[in-house]
Amino acid sequence: MDEQTIVAPATPVGEGGVGIVRLSGSRSVELLERFFRPSRQLFPLPSHRLCHGHLVADDGTHLDEVLAVFMGRPHSYTCEDVVEVHCHGGNSVVRRILDLFIAAGARLARPGEFTLRAFLNGRIDLVQAEGVAELIRARSESARRIALGQVEGRLSSLIRSHRDQLADLLALVEACIDFPEEDLGVELSPVSEGVGELLAGIDGLISSFDQGRILREGVSVLLLGRPNVGKSSLLNAFVGEARAIVTDVAGTTRDLIEESLAIGGLPLRLVDAAGIRETEDPIELEGVRRARARAQEADLVLLILDGSQTPGDDDLLALQVCDPHRTLLVLNKSDLPPAPLPTPFAELSRVRVSAHNGQGLVALREAVVSFFGAGGEVGEAPLVSERRQLEALIRCREALGRVTVCSDSPELAALELREALDALGDVLGETTPTEILDRIFSRFCVGK
Repeated sequence: MDEQTIVAPATPVGEGGVGIVRLSGSRSVELLERFFRPSRQLFPLPSHRLCHGHLVADDGTHLDEVLAVFMGRPHSYTCEDVVEVHCHGGNSVVRRILDLFIAAGARLARPGEFTLRAFLNGRIDLVQAEGVAELIRARSESARRIALGQVEGRLSSLIRSHRDQLADLLALVEACIDFPEEDLGVELSPVSEGVGELLAGIDGLISSFDQGRILREGVSVLLLGRPNVGKSSLLNAFVGEARAIVTDVAGTTRDLIEESLAIGGLPLRLVDAAGIRETEDPIELEGVRRARARAQEADLVLLILDGSQTPGDDDLLALQVCDPHRTLLVLNKSDLPPAPLPTPFAELSRVRVSAHNGQGLVALREAVVSFFGAGGEVGEAPLVSERRQLEALIRCREALGRVTVCSDSPELAALELREALDALGDVLGETTPTEILDRIFSRFCVGK
């Protein structure tokens, strides 16, 4: 592992009350003592205690009044000596302090390098490390709770339990292989029973991925319909502000307008698109093309009709773009007398709303959450939310499935059990190649 002392800002770039510069490595304390002038406390500074003082350059230049804290190894985030300098939160101040430590021999940390060192030093596993990144990026309460559960080791603990069961089964099979002359009483039928239990547990984790992904990443919901049917008004009603232009002129929206919000704890990307219709206008035509393309990608399409009018040809064009399994019909203008709803529109699940007075919006929000089965709630059971974890668990399940057809060959059964064991090791980061680690930690912000 890189033995250099690293430094980075641990707070976002910009103006603020406090900025934090973090160092980790064997020279952290040396660099702090070189530039920090404590007000009362003499060196060596006590571990895990904030000390007031000033940061002064070698030439006597006063940089800032600061609080400094030293966290001695291994009781720190990285399991190395860690120093934090809490200064005034301005770009110039933080930049000057960074330059000071870099000029003295520290190296600017790469994205996620502090957490990478925590992983390499054994303080956390790879699932927990990924949870750190997701906790920082969480855009909803549900996403925060999933990520916190990973950081606290709930998912890791369950996977380790499965791994220990696998190791015990492998030991039984290998004992049967290594000591055939000894009557150890080892049969493959108990192993098959244990594999069945493991398969059920792994299948449960795999099946949790869809909910975990939805609650972590959010879902894409497209507002689709003919021009001037109320899509932009509905977007504004959802977000509570005039985000999209609303006029009586058809075709006002030419491009995709996207807003992020949370409904019932479900992170959601709401997209307003150009109205679907036949047109010769090249700009509007491009908007319609983009709307059609987004309809193929969206997790859910809200097909909006004017509920006070019988659907026309442009409404049918919009319907043809939609996958009925991913479409919810929204009948706008419920404050007006309803018009008959012909087939095939009548076959879709529907909600009546009024973007004008807000009637039915609560029911629409509930219908969106219900469609994804998320409910905005996260229970105590760990959820898998990273595709890397899912792929490793699928490999484990496939290997366990092959064990069940190896009843007459302990050697083949042992081979597949090892494959399953390695797959669970990949989830925890015990057997993960360096290039995969680099890819994972490159998603982190600098300073974490």
